[in-house]
Amino acid sequence: MFLTILFTFALLFSSSQASVQDFCVADLSLSDTPSGYPCKKPSTITVDAFVFSGLGVAGNTSNLIKAAVTPAFVAQFPSVNGLGLSMARLDLAVGGVIPLHTHPGASEVLLVTQGSILAGFISSANAVYYKTLHKGDIMVFPQGLLHFQLNSEKIPALAFASFSSPNPGLQITDFALFANDLPIELVVKATFLDKAQVKKLKAILGGTN
Repeated sequence: MFLTILFTFALLFSSSQASVQDFCVADLSLSDTPSGYPCKKPSTITVDAFVFSGLGVAGNTSNLIKAAVTPAFVAQFPSVNGLGLSMARLDLAVGGVIPLHTHPGASEVLLVTQGSILAGFISSANAVYYKTLHKGDIMVFPQGLLHFQLNSEKIPALAFASFSSPNPGLQITDFALFANDLPIELVVKATFLDKAQVKKLKAILGGTN
């Protein structure tokens, strides 16, 4: 009886192992699903699918926030599909800032490789944790919590972020509040800002109404 049970478990285990795929390079021509994109046929995959060179190129920081984020998420790097990870490059010019934002789908680890970055996050209890990070320092930002990075030094800063999802998601607080068509009166009530300030922010960030 014992040997029969042991054999059954061994068979189930070997069957489950056989069904596990080594990888699932995303077929971006098909729709995304809660479990990720459908896989391309392994016979169509070459080694180039597993290499992404985009993070070696500096982002354009000539913009409102004086910063740039270069993602290597599933949309840019299909091979991370289903692997539970992704990366991004952060370039911050002098005075550059990545405004308060959240990643609903992932935790983040930030590694500073050049300059210094003041980074922090706000817990769900509204406790604030922030620190100036220098070259070689890392900081973790728990999933879904508001966080930011800014360069207050006199030289450009560079960092690389890793995420616990191939598609971490992104919502920037300022854009969520003011780069939309929500009527100004509602934004005023929701934010406690005066009407003139809301109008100004909507104009800057491209909001309407």
